[in-house]
Amino acid sequence: MTLQLAGDLLRVHGVYCTACALSLQRLPRSPALLVFAHMVPLAILVVDDDDMSRELFRLLLGREGYHAMTATSGDDALRIVGEGFVPDVVLADLQMPGLPSCELAQRLRTGASPSSVLLAMSGSEPLPGATDGFDHFLLKPFTMDALSDAINRCSAVSSVIDSAHEAPPSALNEAIYSRLQAAMNGEKLSQLYTICLDDVLRRVAVMNAAANDADDAAYRREAHAIKGGCGMVGATQLQTIASTEENRGIPANHVASLDEIIRAAEVLKGMLVARQIIKTNSIR
Repeated sequence: MTLQLAGDLLRVHGVYCTACALSLQRLPRSPALLVFAHMVPLAILVVDDDDMSRELFRLLLGREGYHAMTATSGDDALRIVGEGFVPDVVLADLQMPGLPSCELAQRLRTGASPSSVLLAMSGSEPLPGATDGFDHFLLKPFTMDALSDAINRCSAVSSVIDSAHEAPPSALNEAIYSRLQAAMNGEKLSQLYTICLDDVLRRVAVMNAAANDADDAAYRREAHAIKGGCGMVGATQLQTIASTEENRGIPANHVASLDEIIRAAEVLKGMLVARQIIKTNSIR
């Protein structure tokens, strides 16, 4: 089985396909939930029994700083979804042993989010009925345009993609970061950002408890604190999201909103790790 992938195949209107295993599993009484929203990359689950295909997807996404979720079979994909991972897009190969493709689509539709886009792929034209339950079929090898087209054809996310043309705010304000870097040594800078990220995760847990208790004032208070702390260290994206939460209070789907904060913290952490400002395991 072969898969020809260009370097930017997985770019969709400037938004990359990615997954984050962290999600809300750190928070009490809330299911893990990954969302595709403005300012948040797509979460994609690649299902393929071919090691090379999975590795190519993983390497391409990793090269851009993201993490892909992959599954070796239909049963493995159902296990991953059953453990709380909610993909925005599932890209599943049809020529795999085990679970029939139509049954996989049906069970993914039930187990994942109703808005998840299910894309089938294969190196040959599918047999009649093989793509039943999927939103679209891609013939390998496929290009970036083909993948983008397939997602845009699926009404469940096309309106979200169309609204995401504007570039999201940077995770880090470089001017503020440069001033802090000039004002303190590397150890102090590391401590500062580690404290900031730890504080964000702690306050998100408090916000989650406040939302479960319908305590809007506490929810807004913690969001305000995140906004202020992140603004001081130039964590622009976190500051923007926290400001939204402070202004609107407890949303209808607070799980998704808090998950967005956590994912933004992971993006910032990744940038700081890449710059060797903090270590991978320095954030609790």
